[in-house]
Amino acid sequence: MSDKIKVGILDDHQSTIDGYIFRLSNSSNIEVVATAAYGEDLVTMVDSFHLDLLLLDVSVPTSPENSSPYPILHEIPKLLQNHTELAILIISMHNQRTLIKAVMETGASGYILKDDRQSILKLGEVITSVASGGVYFSQQSYKLISGKNGDDSPNLTKRQKEVLSLCASRPNSTTAEIAGKLDILPSTVRNLLSSSYLRLEVTNRAAAILKARELGLITPSAQDP
Repeated sequence: MSDKIKVGILDDHQSTIDGYIFRLSNSSNIEVVATAAYGEDLVTMVDSFHLDLLLLDVSVPTSPENSSPYPILHEIPKLLQNHTELAILIISMHNQRTLIKAVMETGASGYILKDDRQSILKLGEVITSVASGGVYFSQQSYKLISGKNGDDSPNLTKRQKEVLSLCASRPNSTTAEIAGKLDILPSTVRNLLSSSYLRLEVTNRAAAILKARELGLITPSAQDP
């Protein structure tokens, strides 16, 4: 069906790919249309299958002849620039805080650790949310990068406030629609939202808007006293 979420998977372990396909087979709104084991096949896969969402490991070899890691951090921004509606969800064993932050700064829409059982069990729900413009962190990855720095009053950048304010005023708008209003890429909106979530210590758009209002970072709703 044309309304199914078209998913591609890049992972160098076939058993992992098979596990994702099995897990997603119970989601009637999701179809895995392509898989690849080497980074050199990534761009062709995205171009050929017009993916809605890419499940991506960050440490795949470049090619059968070149076992060096494919430069994912370099490629993600280019993919998102050429495919503005594409969402990228990282699933990786790597739990370094700096790496997770670096990946999210490229415009990825979420980061799940492979040993996070709860997130994997509800992978279909996560993909549906992310493909609709959401941002997702598994509980473990969120804890790694959201630690408090001693400031109990988080602040947001001007651009983060702008995005959250627009999301608050247009609660049913998609990420692409918000991006259009701001004349920026959808990946930029996702990046601004994910960084806002970390600063506010929340995990979704509604919670971010609520907390930003409570802290006086954006305009309160008309129902607020």
